[in-house]
Amino acid sequence: MVKAILFDLDDTLLWDKRSVKEAFEKTCKLAEDKYGISAASFEEAVRKEAQTLYQAYETYAFTQMIGINPFEGLWGEFADQHESFQKMKAIVPIYRKDAWTNGLLALGIDDKPFGEYLAEKFPAFRKESPFVYEETFALLDELKGKYKLLLLTNGSPGLQNTKLTITPEIAPYFDEIVISGDFGKGKPDPSIFEHAVSLLGLSVEDCIMVGDNLMTDILGASRVGMKSVWINREGKTPENVHPTYEINDLLELIPLLKEIS
Repeated sequence: MVKAILFDLDDTLLWDKRSVKEAFEKTCKLAEDKYGISAASFEEAVRKEAQTLYQAYETYAFTQMIGINPFEGLWGEFADQHESFQKMKAIVPIYRKDAWTNGLLALGIDDKPFGEYLAEKFPAFRKESPFVYEETFALLDELKGKYKLLLLTNGSPGLQNTKLTITPEIAPYFDEIVISGDFGKGKPDPSIFEHAVSLLGLSVEDCIMVGDNLMTDILGASRVGMKSVWINREGKTPENVHPTYEINDLLELIPLLKEIS
């Protein structure tokens, strides 16, 4: 019988991809207005430059372990205590300027001051665009009080808490919130799942993990023998990693839980 539900945050409850997309579109529109370039082509160029730069930094292995993607690096502050976060904090201002400036250069525009301006605009636009899936709160309302709820999210504590601050309705639903940057390892490492379960005072058999990412949420749950529910909104086909259950909409979790019980 399921007594507790562990939820991923980004692109499970929060629509992070849409928030990032909206911030890119608003920022790239500024370049389109100034230089007449295609905002879509510029976005593609900046995303590519950001990924290339991000992978070259000494902090890359750490970001992989904790679960911080290149686009979070374009707006996070990383003022967290861990030594590697401090390194990221020092790198980030240069990374942002270079990502946007190099994106301009890829389209034949050499304008460093404008690249720096865009690097400052993107974080502001991202913070103005906190999207939540429309079914998120209906689901949490239904589950609150019937199950123990734990939020298990990869990322920097500062950044994940910023996301929760700009969507303040989410955090009160949860009995516990575990952020990989606080713990020291991220999903799919088994230890963070074991830690989460221990906070609830339950066993893995009592818990179920709900998330959108096969390689972190679902793989990690399977490594500790925990049942999992993959929220597959984009109709992907799983390869190598197989969830216990699959749903296309969060509200499908309600009848599924009744069925499991």
